[in-house]
Amino acid sequence: MDQQKVVISQHLEQSLSQALAECTFDRLFVLVDETTKKCCLPTLSSAIRHLPSDIGIITIGATDQHKTLDTLSHVWSELQRMGATRHSLMINLGGGMVTDLGGFAASTFKRGIHYINIPTTLLSMVDASVGGKTGINFGGLKNEIGVFNNADCVILDTTFLKTLDQENILSGYAEMLKHGLIDSEAHWAELLGNPENLDNLERLATLVARSVAVKQRIVTEDPTERGLRKALNLGHTAGHAFESLTLERTPILHGYAVAYGLVVELYLSCVKTGFPTDKMRQTVQFIKEHYGRMAITCDDYPHLLELMHHDKKNEGSAINFTLLADIGDLRINQTATEEEIKEALDFYREN
Repeated sequence: MDQQKVVISQHLEQSLSQALAECTFDRLFVLVDETTKKCCLPTLSSAIRHLPSDIGIITIGATDQHKTLDTLSHVWSELQRMGATRHSLMINLGGGMVTDLGGFAASTFKRGIHYINIPTTLLSMVDASVGGKTGINFGGLKNEIGVFNNADCVILDTTFLKTLDQENILSGYAEMLKHGLIDSEAHWAELLGNPENLDNLERLATLVARSVAVKQRIVTEDPTERGLRKALNLGHTAGHAFESLTLERTPILHGYAVAYGLVVELYLSCVKTGFPTDKMRQTVQFIKEHYGRMAITCDDYPHLLELMHHDKKNEGSAINFTLLADIGDLRINQTATEEEIKEALDFYREN
């Protein structure tokens, strides 16, 4: 698969005009959620005001609770009602929920229409919008239904980060920390050692570009997750279980779940693949200081294990993890026993 086109934009109107000029379409649709309709759509509207045709706006509920089959059906119905054809184009303007669900809706409507992602959160810029993974949650499990299908273009304009609160910045930063861990010690140290990264949009923009480059390199080599792309699952086996558990209680942001999953899986890396304890402790301390800790008890372990058993990365009955022998030294397709996972969950609760 060719490398996906990702534009680090300094001027949204210019970048989007160029992207649209490279597409042939009869109708243009924009998918937003209730938040991005208010905070981000005005910026996009000024960038596409010159287009001669009417633009169909489709609005869905905000947050991951709406990443459902019902919402997907609503998007299909709106496309159908407003006369979309297989030659239409959809822009997904929003965070990871919008780009995931919108990408899936576009990939399946009339057997597939073209789409462009314009991510508006740090998390979607460095993770969800890039790499061609689309999908929805189903049956209480994260991203259970979906397809691989690249957007025609992904436009990253970090000015949208001005609309985010600190919690959403931190959510995206967790995925960036994951990229640092699988990339290099210098990258990891830069993310861990500079707290001002979280408050300085100029620094964040530079780090976003570096993070996206890590993901693009991996995805280009392994687009459908047969091998190397599994590196991007670091923190996600446990993280998705945490996230699915909170969908039944009080939902947390995806990046927070990944941060908590990193604690569990770095501990397993120490025990099973020799990851240096000092680097694990440094990373865990950073996560503890910035993300706190999700409240779980031993009584939650059976359900968390059940959720991990449902993870898409598993083969057979074993629970599959991506672990590290060191920063940048990947160990994919690792398994752990339920007792080892419970021990890692104990570590998570006590540290």
